[in-house]
Amino acid sequence: EVRLVESGGGLVQTGGSLRLSCAASGIAFDRYTITWFRQAPGKEREGVSTINQDDRRTYYRNTVQGRFRISSDNAKNTVYLEIHTLKPEDTAVYFCAARPGWTQLRFGSYFNANDYDYWGQGTQVTVSS
Repeated sequence: EVRLVESGGGLVQTGGSLRLSCAASGIAFDRYTITWFRQAPGKEREGVSTINQDDRRTYYRNTVQGRFRISSDNAKNTVYLEIHTLKPEDTAVYFCAARPGWTQLRFGSYFNANDYDYWGQGTQVTVSS
């Protein structure tokens, strides 16, 4: 059974930092692509950061570049998302999602949610102004 479990969300003040975790089980972790998505109330889910486990390349949405950092610990089957200088607009439920890294993207973007097979339940991040 594949499981992705997010943790680390919470209520923080503007300017603060958080580290989210995505613990994976049931997949060949070192061969999967993991992406963090977020969904704010009334908005579509958007991809914010991706890590390809095979070549360790990372990708970021333009609007979060420089403030978000994705990393992974293969020994713990865990992907992390560090968020710095938090803004109220970062308020959202953050999800991690996984797809096989050896397959071609079906929709041309790591940030297309339809390309992912496995999802976690999400963790809430709320940034107070």
